[in-house]
Amino acid sequence: MVLNDFKNAQARLVEVYGEAAAEKQAARYEKAIAAFEAAFGAREDAIIVSAPGRTEIGGNHTDHNNGHVLAAAINLDCIAVTAPSPDGKTRVISEGHGAVVIDLSDLSVREDEKSTTAALIRGVAKGLTNFGYKTGGFVAYVTSDVLAGSGLSSSAAFESLIGAIQSHLYNDGKIEAVEIAISGKLAENEYYGKASGLMDQTASANGGFVAIDFKDTANPVIDAVQFDISAAGYDLVVVAVGDDHENLSDQYSAIPAEMKEVAKIFGCSLLRELDKETVLKNVGVIREAVNDRAVLRAIHFFDDDARAVREAELLRAGDFEGFMAEINASGLSSVRYLQNITDIHNPYQQGIALALCLAQTVLEGKGAWRIHGGGFGGTTLNFVPHDTLEEFISVMENAFGEGCCHVLSVRRDGAIRVL
Repeated sequence: MVLNDFKNAQARLVEVYGEAAAEKQAARYEKAIAAFEAAFGAREDAIIVSAPGRTEIGGNHTDHNNGHVLAAAINLDCIAVTAPSPDGKTRVISEGHGAVVIDLSDLSVREDEKSTTAALIRGVAKGLTNFGYKTGGFVAYVTSDVLAGSGLSSSAAFESLIGAIQSHLYNDGKIEAVEIAISGKLAENEYYGKASGLMDQTASANGGFVAIDFKDTANPVIDAVQFDISAAGYDLVVVAVGDDHENLSDQYSAIPAEMKEVAKIFGCSLLRELDKETVLKNVGVIREAVNDRAVLRAIHFFDDDARAVREAELLRAGDFEGFMAEINASGLSSVRYLQNITDIHNPYQQGIALALCLAQTVLEGKGAWRIHGGGFGGTTLNFVPHDTLEEFISVMENAFGEGCCHVLSVRRDGAIRVL
Protein backbone atom coordinates (compact mmCIF):
# COMPACT_ATOMS: atom_id res chain seq x y z
CA MET A 1 0.00 0.00 0.00
CA VAL A 2 1.24 3.48 -0.81
CA LEU A 3 -0.21 6.93 -0.32
CA ASN A 4 -0.57 7.53 -4.04
CA ASP A 5 -2.39 10.81 -3.69
CA PHE A 6 -0.51 12.39 -0.80
CA LYS A 7 -2.32 15.72 -1.04
CA ASN A 8 -5.66 14.07 -0.35
CA ALA A 9 -4.11 11.97 2.39
CA GLN A 10 -2.69 15.08 4.00
CA ALA A 11 -6.10 16.74 3.90
CA ARG A 12 -7.60 13.73 5.66
CA LEU A 13 -4.95 13.86 8.36
CA VAL A 14 -5.75 17.54 8.91
CA GLU A 15 -9.41 16.58 9.40
CA VAL A 16 -8.55 14.01 12.06
CA TYR A 17 -5.56 15.56 13.84
CA GLY A 18 -5.68 19.25 13.04
CA GLU A 19 -3.38 21.29 10.84
CA ALA A 20 -0.64 21.71 13.44
CA ALA A 21 -0.20 17.95 13.90
CA ALA A 22 -0.82 16.77 10.33
CA GLU A 23 2.80 16.82 9.19
CA LYS A 24 3.97 14.83 12.22
CA GLN A 25 1.15 12.34 11.71
CA ALA A 26 2.00 11.96 8.02
CA ALA A 27 5.53 10.85 8.97
CA ARG A 28 4.07 8.47 11.56
CA TYR A 29 1.67 6.98 9.01
CA GLU A 30 4.36 6.54 6.37
CA LYS A 31 6.56 4.74 8.92
CA ALA A 32 3.67 2.44 9.83
CA ILE A 33 2.93 1.70 6.16
CA ALA A 34 6.58 0.82 5.56
CA ALA A 35 6.58 -1.51 8.58
CA PHE A 36 3.37 -3.18 7.39
CA GLU A 37 4.78 -3.75 3.91
CA ALA A 38 8.03 -5.12 5.32
CA ALA A 39 6.05 -7.67 7.35
CA PHE A 40 3.16 -8.52 5.04
CA GLY A 41 4.04 -7.17 1.59
CA ALA A 42 2.41 -4.36 -0.37
CA ARG A 43 -1.37 -4.73 -0.30
CA GLU A 44 -3.63 -2.61 -2.45
CA ASP A 45 -6.57 -3.65 -0.25
CA ALA A 46 -4.94 -2.35 2.94
CA ILE A 47 -6.62 0.39 4.96
CA ILE A 48 -5.64 2.47 8.00
CA VAL A 49 -7.86 2.75 11.05
CA SER A 50 -7.48 4.76 14.23
CA ALA A 51 -8.94 4.74 17.75
CA PRO A 52 -8.20 7.36 20.41
CA GLY A 53 -7.33 7.13 24.05
CA ARG A 54 -9.65 8.80 26.50
CA THR A 55 -9.55 11.10 29.46
CA GLU A 56 -11.93 10.61 32.36
CA ILE A 57 -13.30 14.01 33.32
CA GLY A 58 -15.92 13.08 35.93
CA GLY A 59 -17.16 9.95 37.65
CA ASN A 60 -14.20 8.05 39.10
CA HIS A 61 -15.07 4.34 39.25
CA THR A 62 -18.78 4.93 38.72
CA ASP A 63 -19.22 3.19 35.36
CA HIS A 64 -18.82 -0.40 36.59
CA ASN A 65 -21.85 0.07 38.87
CA ASN A 66 -23.90 1.53 35.99
CA GLY A 67 -23.47 5.14 37.05
CA HIS A 68 -22.86 8.43 35.23
CA VAL A 69 -19.54 9.59 33.79
CA LEU A 70 -18.12 12.53 31.88
CA ALA A 71 -15.34 11.62 29.46
CA ALA A 72 -13.60 12.70 26.28
CA ALA A 73 -11.61 11.16 23.46
CA ILE A 74 -8.14 12.68 23.21
CA ASN A 75 -5.59 13.51 20.54
CA LEU A 76 -3.46 10.41 21.25
CA ASP A 77 -4.40 7.25 19.38
CA CYS A 78 -3.66 3.75 18.16
CA ILE A 79 -3.41 3.30 14.42
CA ALA A 80 -3.30 0.10 12.40
CA VAL A 81 -2.36 -0.55 8.80
CA THR A 82 -4.43 -3.65 8.10
CA ALA A 83 -5.78 -5.97 5.42
CA PRO A 84 -7.73 -9.24 5.27
CA SER A 85 -5.63 -12.30 6.06
CA PRO A 86 -4.80 -14.48 3.05
CA ASP A 87 -5.10 -17.71 5.10
CA GLY A 88 -7.70 -16.78 7.70
CA LYS A 89 -5.18 -16.49 10.53
CA THR A 90 -4.84 -13.19 12.38
CA ARG A 91 -1.35 -11.75 12.69
CA VAL A 92 -0.82 -8.50 14.59
CA ILE A 93 2.54 -6.82 15.01
CA SER A 94 2.66 -3.96 17.51
CA GLU A 95 5.57 -1.55 17.28
CA GLY A 96 8.39 -2.77 19.50
CA HIS A 97 6.81 -6.20 20.04
CA GLY A 98 6.71 -9.55 18.28
CA ALA A 99 3.82 -10.89 16.23
CA VAL A 100 0.64 -12.20 17.86
CA VAL A 101 -0.84 -15.05 15.81
CA ILE A 102 -4.30 -16.43 16.57
CA ASP A 103 -7.07 -18.33 14.81
CA LEU A 104 -10.40 -16.51 15.16
CA SER A 105 -12.37 -19.57 14.10
CA ASP A 106 -12.27 -20.41 17.83
CA LEU A 107 -13.75 -17.60 19.94
CA SER A 108 -13.86 -19.38 23.29
CA VAL A 109 -12.19 -17.92 26.38
CA ARG A 110 -8.70 -19.33 26.83
CA GLU A 111 -7.08 -19.28 30.25
CA ASP A 112 -3.58 -19.32 28.74
CA GLU A 113 -4.37 -16.01 26.97
CA LYS A 114 -5.45 -14.06 30.07
CA SER A 115 -3.71 -10.65 30.31
CA THR A 116 -2.50 -10.85 26.69
CA THR A 117 -3.10 -8.99 23.44
CA ALA A 118 -4.49 -12.20 21.92
CA ALA A 119 -7.25 -12.22 24.54
CA LEU A 120 -8.39 -8.74 23.54
CA ILE A 121 -8.42 -9.57 19.81
CA ARG A 122 -10.36 -12.79 20.36
CA GLY A 123 -12.74 -11.21 22.86
CA VAL A 124 -13.66 -8.27 20.62
CA ALA A 125 -14.39 -10.71 17.78
CA LYS A 126 -16.65 -12.71 20.09
CA GLY A 127 -18.49 -9.57 21.17
CA LEU A 128 -19.13 -8.53 17.59
CA THR A 129 -20.41 -11.97 16.63
CA ASN A 130 -22.82 -11.71 19.57
CA PHE A 131 -24.31 -8.70 17.75
CA GLY A 132 -24.59 -10.75 14.56
CA TYR A 133 -21.65 -9.25 12.70
CA LYS A 134 -19.17 -11.10 10.52
CA THR A 135 -15.60 -11.35 11.76
CA GLY A 136 -12.51 -12.63 10.03
CA GLY A 137 -8.77 -12.96 10.13
CA PHE A 138 -6.56 -10.00 9.34
CA VAL A 139 -2.95 -8.87 9.27
CA ALA A 140 -2.04 -5.59 10.93
CA TYR A 141 0.82 -3.41 12.00
CA VAL A 142 -0.15 -1.34 15.05
CA THR A 143 1.51 1.68 16.59
CA SER A 144 0.24 3.77 19.49
CA ASP A 145 1.09 7.02 21.24
CA VAL A 146 -1.46 6.32 24.00
CA LEU A 147 0.90 5.66 26.88
CA ALA A 148 0.43 2.22 28.46
CA GLY A 149 -0.23 2.40 32.19
CA SER A 150 -0.96 6.11 31.96
CA GLY A 151 -4.66 6.17 32.79
CA LEU A 152 -5.44 7.25 29.21
CA SER A 153 -6.82 3.82 28.40
CA SER A 154 -4.41 2.28 25.95
CA SER A 155 -6.27 -1.05 26.27
CA ALA A 156 -9.65 0.51 25.37
CA ALA A 157 -8.06 2.29 22.40
CA PHE A 158 -6.67 -1.06 21.22
CA GLU A 159 -10.02 -2.79 21.68
CA SER A 160 -11.78 -0.05 19.72
CA LEU A 161 -9.09 -0.32 17.06
CA ILE A 162 -9.77 -4.04 16.66
CA GLY A 163 -13.48 -3.31 16.46
CA ALA A 164 -12.86 -0.74 13.73
CA ILE A 165 -10.73 -3.24 11.80
CA GLN A 166 -13.52 -5.84 11.86
CA SER A 167 -16.08 -3.18 10.98
CA HIS A 168 -14.26 -1.86 7.92
CA LEU A 169 -12.75 -5.10 6.62
CA TYR A 170 -15.80 -7.32 7.01
CA ASN A 171 -18.91 -5.22 7.68
CA ASP A 172 -18.69 -2.20 5.35
CA GLY A 173 -17.97 0.08 8.31
CA LYS A 174 -21.50 -0.41 9.66
CA ILE A 175 -20.75 -1.56 13.22
CA GLU A 176 -22.06 1.03 15.68
CA ALA A 177 -19.70 2.68 18.15
CA VAL A 178 -21.69 1.40 21.13
CA GLU A 179 -21.41 -2.17 19.82
CA ILE A 180 -17.64 -1.80 19.47
CA ALA A 181 -17.51 -0.45 23.02
CA ILE A 182 -19.58 -3.29 24.50
CA SER A 183 -17.45 -5.84 22.63
CA GLY A 184 -14.31 -4.22 24.02
CA LYS A 185 -15.65 -4.44 27.56
CA LEU A 186 -16.49 -8.11 27.09
CA ALA A 187 -12.96 -8.73 25.83
CA GLU A 188 -11.39 -6.94 28.79
CA ASN A 189 -13.64 -8.51 31.44
CA GLU A 190 -14.05 -12.08 30.27
CA TYR A 191 -11.05 -12.75 28.03
CA TYR A 192 -8.31 -10.49 29.43
CA GLY A 193 -9.45 -10.81 33.05
CA LYS A 194 -9.77 -7.18 34.15
CA ALA A 195 -12.96 -5.91 35.81
CA SER A 196 -13.30 -2.62 33.93
CA GLY A 197 -16.50 -0.69 33.33
CA LEU A 198 -17.76 0.57 29.98
CA MET A 199 -16.61 4.19 30.12
CA ASP A 200 -13.19 3.76 28.53
CA GLN A 201 -14.44 1.86 25.50
CA THR A 202 -17.47 4.13 25.02
CA ALA A 203 -15.39 7.32 25.01
CA SER A 204 -12.81 5.83 22.65
CA ALA A 205 -15.31 4.35 20.20
CA ASN A 206 -17.57 7.43 20.10
CA GLY A 207 -15.12 10.34 20.21
CA GLY A 208 -15.78 13.87 21.39
CA PHE A 209 -16.72 15.18 24.84
CA VAL A 210 -19.53 12.99 26.18
CA ALA A 211 -21.75 12.56 29.23
CA ILE A 212 -22.76 8.90 29.57
CA ASP A 213 -25.48 7.25 31.65
CA PHE A 214 -24.84 3.51 32.03
CA LYS A 215 -28.14 2.60 33.73
CA ASP A 216 -28.83 0.27 30.78
CA THR A 217 -25.42 -0.96 29.68
CA ALA A 218 -26.88 -2.52 26.54
CA ASN A 219 -28.11 0.93 25.51
CA PRO A 220 -26.07 3.58 27.34
CA VAL A 221 -27.36 7.14 26.96
CA ILE A 222 -24.57 9.17 25.34
CA ASP A 223 -24.94 12.95 25.15
CA ALA A 224 -22.39 15.25 23.56
CA VAL A 225 -21.18 18.16 25.68
CA GLN A 226 -20.19 21.19 23.64
CA PHE A 227 -17.51 23.02 25.58
CA ASP A 228 -14.12 24.42 24.60
CA ILE A 229 -11.73 24.17 27.54
CA SER A 230 -9.07 26.21 25.78
CA ALA A 231 -11.48 29.03 25.03
CA ALA A 232 -12.28 29.14 28.75
CA GLY A 233 -8.62 29.96 29.36
CA TYR A 234 -7.42 26.55 30.54
CA ASP A 235 -5.25 23.67 29.40
CA LEU A 236 -6.10 20.05 30.12
CA VAL A 237 -2.89 18.47 31.45
CA VAL A 238 -2.28 14.86 32.41
CA VAL A 239 0.79 14.25 34.56
CA ALA A 240 2.44 10.83 34.35
CA VAL A 241 4.22 10.26 37.65
CA GLY A 242 6.11 7.12 36.66
CA ASP A 243 4.30 4.88 39.14
CA ASP A 244 3.05 2.48 36.47
CA HIS A 245 -0.38 1.07 37.34
CA GLU A 246 0.09 -2.04 35.21
CA ASN A 247 -0.06 -5.37 37.11
CA LEU A 248 -2.35 -3.87 39.74
CA SER A 249 -5.49 -5.59 38.51
CA ASP A 250 -6.22 -7.08 41.95
CA GLN A 251 -6.48 -3.66 43.60
CA TYR A 252 -8.39 -2.19 40.67
CA SER A 253 -10.83 -5.12 40.60
CA ALA A 254 -11.41 -4.87 44.36
CA ILE A 255 -13.22 -1.55 43.89
CA PRO A 256 -16.18 -2.82 41.83
CA ALA A 257 -16.17 -6.06 43.81
CA GLU A 258 -16.55 -4.27 47.15
CA MET A 259 -19.21 -1.92 45.77
CA LYS A 260 -21.19 -4.89 44.48
CA GLU A 261 -20.83 -6.70 47.81
CA VAL A 262 -22.53 -3.73 49.45
CA ALA A 263 -25.35 -3.84 46.89
CA LYS A 264 -25.77 -7.58 47.42
CA ILE A 265 -26.64 -7.06 51.10
CA PHE A 266 -29.82 -5.30 49.96
CA GLY A 267 -30.71 -7.82 47.27
CA CYS A 268 -29.25 -5.70 44.47
CA SER A 269 -26.47 -6.47 42.01
CA LEU A 270 -25.19 -2.89 41.62
CA LEU A 271 -25.05 0.30 43.68
CA ARG A 272 -27.00 2.10 40.94
CA GLU A 273 -30.04 0.17 42.20
CA LEU A 274 -29.60 1.62 45.71
CA ASP A 275 -29.41 5.11 47.23
CA LYS A 276 -26.97 6.76 49.60
CA GLU A 277 -29.53 7.07 52.40
CA THR A 278 -30.02 3.30 52.55
CA VAL A 279 -26.29 2.76 52.86
CA LEU A 280 -25.89 5.40 55.58
CA LYS A 281 -28.75 3.90 57.61
CA ASN A 282 -27.10 0.48 57.50
CA VAL A 283 -23.42 1.24 58.02
CA GLY A 284 -23.09 -1.21 60.90
CA VAL A 285 -24.61 -4.03 58.87
CA ILE A 286 -22.30 -3.32 55.94
CA ARG A 287 -19.20 -3.13 58.14
CA GLU A 288 -19.96 -6.54 59.56
CA ALA A 289 -20.90 -8.18 56.26
CA VAL A 290 -18.12 -6.68 54.09
CA ASN A 291 -15.64 -4.16 55.56
CA ASP A 292 -15.15 -0.48 56.39
CA ARG A 293 -13.50 0.33 53.07
CA ALA A 294 -16.52 -0.99 51.20
CA VAL A 295 -18.74 1.48 53.07
CA LEU A 296 -16.47 4.37 52.11
CA ARG A 297 -16.27 3.26 48.49
CA ALA A 298 -20.05 2.99 48.27
CA ILE A 299 -20.43 6.53 49.61
CA HIS A 300 -17.90 7.72 47.02
CA PHE A 301 -19.97 6.07 44.28
CA PHE A 302 -23.15 7.92 45.18
CA ASP A 303 -21.40 11.27 45.58
CA ASP A 304 -19.28 11.04 42.43
CA ASP A 305 -22.17 9.70 40.38
CA ALA A 306 -24.18 12.83 41.24
CA ARG A 307 -21.14 15.03 40.65
CA ALA A 308 -20.67 13.68 37.12
CA VAL A 309 -24.21 14.79 36.27
CA ARG A 310 -23.65 18.24 37.78
CA GLU A 311 -20.31 18.64 35.99
CA ALA A 312 -21.94 18.13 32.60
CA GLU A 313 -24.72 20.57 33.50
CA LEU A 314 -22.20 23.20 34.64
CA LEU A 315 -20.20 22.91 31.43
CA ARG A 316 -23.33 23.25 29.32
CA ALA A 317 -24.21 26.37 31.34
CA GLY A 318 -20.71 27.79 30.84
CA ASP A 319 -19.98 27.77 34.58
CA PHE A 320 -16.36 26.65 34.49
CA GLU A 321 -15.61 27.85 38.01
CA GLY A 322 -18.43 25.71 39.39
CA PHE A 323 -17.24 22.82 37.26
CA MET A 324 -13.71 23.01 38.67
CA ALA A 325 -15.07 23.06 42.23
CA GLU A 326 -16.82 19.77 41.48
CA ILE A 327 -13.61 18.31 40.01
CA ASN A 328 -11.70 19.19 43.19
CA ALA A 329 -14.46 17.67 45.34
CA SER A 330 -14.24 14.50 43.26
CA GLY A 331 -10.49 14.40 43.77
CA LEU A 332 -10.86 14.66 47.54
CA SER A 333 -13.46 11.88 47.53
CA SER A 334 -11.10 9.60 45.62
CA VAL A 335 -8.38 10.22 48.20
CA ARG A 336 -10.55 9.89 51.30
CA TYR A 337 -13.23 7.38 50.39
CA LEU A 338 -12.41 5.54 47.15
CA GLN A 339 -8.77 5.18 48.23
CA ASN A 340 -7.25 4.54 44.82
CA ILE A 341 -4.24 6.81 45.22
CA THR A 342 -1.59 4.45 46.62
CA ASP A 343 -0.49 0.92 45.77
CA ILE A 344 -1.02 -0.78 49.14
CA HIS A 345 1.73 -3.31 48.34
CA ASN A 346 4.25 -0.51 47.81
CA PRO A 347 3.41 2.21 50.36
CA TYR A 348 6.69 4.06 49.92
CA GLN A 349 5.78 4.79 46.28
CA GLN A 350 3.57 7.89 46.57
CA GLY A 351 3.91 9.54 43.16
CA ILE A 352 0.20 10.23 42.69
CA ALA A 353 -0.21 11.73 46.17
CA LEU A 354 2.85 13.89 45.58
CA ALA A 355 1.57 15.07 42.19
CA LEU A 356 -1.75 16.06 43.76
CA CYS A 357 0.08 17.93 46.53
CA LEU A 358 2.23 19.83 44.05
CA ALA A 359 -0.78 20.63 41.86
CA GLN A 360 -2.54 22.13 44.84
CA THR A 361 0.46 24.37 45.59
CA VAL A 362 0.34 25.78 42.05
CA LEU A 363 -3.39 25.70 41.23
CA GLU A 364 -5.27 26.31 44.47
CA GLY A 365 -7.84 29.03 43.93
CA LYS A 366 -7.39 29.05 40.15
CA GLY A 367 -7.53 25.48 38.80
CA ALA A 368 -8.48 21.87 39.49
CA TRP A 369 -6.69 18.56 40.06
CA ARG A 370 -7.62 14.93 40.79
CA ILE A 371 -6.62 11.31 40.25
CA HIS A 372 -7.08 10.22 36.65
CA GLY A 373 -8.53 6.88 35.63
CA GLY A 374 -8.27 3.68 37.60
CA GLY A 375 -5.65 4.95 40.02
CA PHE A 376 -3.01 3.27 42.19
CA GLY A 377 -0.38 4.83 39.91
CA GLY A 378 -0.39 6.28 36.44
CA THR A 379 -1.56 9.88 36.10
CA THR A 380 -3.33 12.89 37.52
CA LEU A 381 -5.74 15.18 35.66
CA ASN A 382 -5.29 18.93 35.94
CA PHE A 383 -7.09 22.03 34.64
CA VAL A 384 -4.36 24.66 34.37
CA PRO A 385 -4.83 28.35 33.44
CA HIS A 386 -2.95 29.27 30.27
CA ASP A 387 -0.79 31.78 32.13
CA THR A 388 0.16 29.18 34.76
CA LEU A 389 1.02 26.35 32.36
CA GLU A 390 4.75 27.04 32.19
CA GLU A 391 5.06 27.19 35.99
CA PHE A 392 2.94 24.05 36.41
CA ILE A 393 5.04 22.04 33.95
CA SER A 394 8.26 23.24 35.58
CA VAL A 395 7.11 22.12 39.03
CA MET A 396 5.99 18.72 37.77
CA GLU A 397 9.09 18.08 35.67
CA ASN A 398 11.28 18.96 38.63
CA ALA A 399 9.58 16.14 40.53
CA PHE A 400 8.82 13.54 37.85
CA GLY A 401 11.20 14.26 34.99
CA GLU A 402 11.11 15.93 31.61
CA GLY A 403 8.14 15.00 29.47
CA CYS A 404 5.88 13.94 32.36
CA CYS A 405 3.21 16.50 31.38
CA HIS A 406 0.87 15.81 28.47
CA VAL A 407 -1.16 18.78 27.29
CA LEU A 408 -4.22 17.21 25.68
CA SER A 409 -6.96 18.30 23.35
CA VAL A 410 -10.34 16.67 22.78
CA ARG A 411 -10.61 14.63 19.58
CA ARG A 412 -13.87 14.77 17.64
CA ASP A 413 -13.57 11.32 16.06
CA GLY A 414 -13.80 7.96 17.76
CA ALA A 415 -12.83 4.63 16.17
CA ILE A 416 -12.66 5.38 12.45
CA ARG A 417 -11.16 4.47 9.11
CA VAL A 418 -8.70 7.22 8.27
CA LEU A 419 -7.30 6.20 4.88
